[in-house]
Amino acid sequence: MRRLLNKIRKNSRSQEDGIFFEKISKILGFQPKELKYYQKAFTHRSANKVDENGNPFNYERLEFLGDAMLGSVIAAHLYNEVPSGDEGYLTKMRSKIVSREHLNELGRDFNLLQFVDSKVNSSQFGENIHGNLFEAFIGAIYLDKGFSYCEKFIQNKIIKQYVDIAKLEGKVISYKSLIIEWCQKEKTPFAFDFIEDNGQEGQKYFSVKLSIDNKIIAKARATSKKKAEEKVAQRAYFVFQEKITKK
Repeated sequence: MRRLLNKIRKNSRSQEDGIFFEKISKILGFQPKELKYYQKAFTHRSANKVDENGNPFNYERLEFLGDAMLGSVIAAHLYNEVPSGDEGYLTKMRSKIVSREHLNELGRDFNLLQFVDSKVNSSQFGENIHGNLFEAFIGAIYLDKGFSYCEKFIQNKIIKQYVDIAKLEGKVISYKSLIIEWCQKEKTPFAFDFIEDNGQEGQKYFSVKLSIDNKIIAKARATSKKKAEEKVAQRAYFVFQEKITKK
């Protein structure tokens, strides 16, 4: 009976691996050599898995590796495509391409969440899970096929389809940073002032007001200080947009 159960489990696992192999191959545009790297790229910490040596594993180490691969390939692309760009320009453009918002968009477009092995319901994941999985996926490609394949994938699947330098030049990735840089450039005092706001929703909120030159310019509230700062800075940006964007 035990042999029969083990055989059923093995066949079931082989079938799952076959389906996973087909889906991953379709996204990659080539067949992976080592499926284990891609399985690891979608293993959430909550799965509590360990390798053959007893070391716990999940996608987080691959996420680190994928981030490095993306950064290097995109840096080289920008260096070659924009010969007039100085270090500051190239750094800003790379930041826009690998911003959390953009990586989340890529993860969603590739529908990587479907592969996650987790004991946590997907509804409990934060928005950044999409970008984290995408970086881990890139790390898996590097380990499986090497740098040249990884570079080719990033060029064909990401840069050619998602990177428009002209559009990215005008894209704002942080309104807070933009407002702070502008105020410092104009030597104008500014301040983000917070109050904890429990409201009527039963959830803690943060209310913030942004003062520029000792005048309250905008107010906002959100579930975290970071989100509230970004929201209030965006509102302030639209108040001063003409002055900020003036050449």
